[in-house]
Amino acid sequence: MYDGVFREFRRGFASSEAEIARAEAALGFALPDSYRSFCRECGAGRANAQFRIATPLPFEAPDLVARSGLIAHSVGAAIRALDDNPAFAGTPFRFEIEGGDTGILDRACFFGEGEDGAFLFWDVQGTGEYDIWVMGADLETVRFGGETLVAFLRATQGAGVRTILGPAAEPLPARFEGIDEAILARADADG
Repeated sequence: MYDGVFREFRRGFASSEAEIARAEAALGFALPDSYRSFCRECGAGRANAQFRIATPLPFEAPDLVARSGLIAHSVGAAIRALDDNPAFAGTPFRFEIEGGDTGILDRACFFGEGEDGAFLFWDVQGTGEYDIWVMGADLETVRFGGETLVAFLRATQGAGVRTILGPAAEPLPARFEGIDEAILARADADG
């Protein structure tokens, strides 16, 4: 599935079926097929020189379950801090969500981070593939990213990047830079 997505490709440490099943049990939903393929074919690493996609792994730092929880906690803490800031008293925090459906944030499962501070999440409504959304680094802007991980990655490699990352964004390189098991293990031990 991913052989035509990246022109430059260095495979990372891949998720086992047992790790994928563990993540699904912990999260409480089936992972999308396009993401499951990514976990097996690409593994841990950075896509399009921009996005670190968390995958189910036996190492905490890049693990999907650990990253998802950490990102959700961090976003929640940032929003609470803004709500508690006297400078913003009387001004409720609002997201600018493409399409206006604020319910997607209640159904969000974070699974990736951009080098610019943006976060990737699924709207885990329904079954099968879940829509991918991008929460901007400003923690206010939420844009639609694609219907599958493949569609998202391809769109960010072309002119579609502007509708996803903003009008000033330039197409990203079609590159996957994998991280091998030894580096992940060392980072986990140092963690």
